[in-house]
Amino acid sequence: MHLKYGLDRLSAAIIVALGATFATLPAQAQTSTDAVQRVRVRGTVSSLDATTLTVKTREGETAKVALKSGWQVAGVIKASVDDIKPGDFVGIASVPKAEGGDGALEVLIFPAAMKGTGEGSYAWDVKPNSSMTNATVADAVKSVDGRTVTVKYQGKEKKISIADGTPIVTFAPATVTDLTPGAVVFVPAEKAADGAISTNRVVVGTNGVVPPM
Repeated sequence: MHLKYGLDRLSAAIIVALGATFATLPAQAQTSTDAVQRVRVRGTVSSLDATTLTVKTREGETAKVALKSGWQVAGVIKASVDDIKPGDFVGIASVPKAEGGDGALEVLIFPAAMKGTGEGSYAWDVKPNSSMTNATVADAVKSVDGRTVTVKYQGKEKKISIADGTPIVTFAPATVTDLTPGAVVFVPAEKAADGAISTNRVVVGTNGVVPPM
């Protein structure tokens, strides 16, 4: 699917749902002190019924996620480093490099309607010592083994190298029928004091694409 075609097909409802998902990402990077803990469930679908999504997590555990009324599902599709242009709003998970600077683990290109969502740079849990930076691309310079982007957020800027082969995705429409056994999902969720997990948003990989966030 062409990038622009996929973005143009995103419905207003999905954009609102995704905005709610990613506007709370900084909070989800921390453990709440109240009765609800923000968590992220990553893994593959084991089963789905009207009220519960069961996920085999990347840690090998089984997570039962209660689906709140009106829950939404969205997909991710593959994009390219050539799709990243100055002025775009992106979310980049990265880790510090031994030689200095940050190296990207994945890049999410936000639809224009979501520009500014969750702006900032904060701790992330996709890998140890990783961070997530949601920011506007100031420039993107090609290099021998990929590209280096300068992103700006909240009066700050950061340079992040994007090596060839780094997963780059953007959002696309998806439906409940995409949540088949084995489908890879990313679920921003809430965990209650009794351990119960619930969500109103599920992101699923489509056409073989894995949600890298």
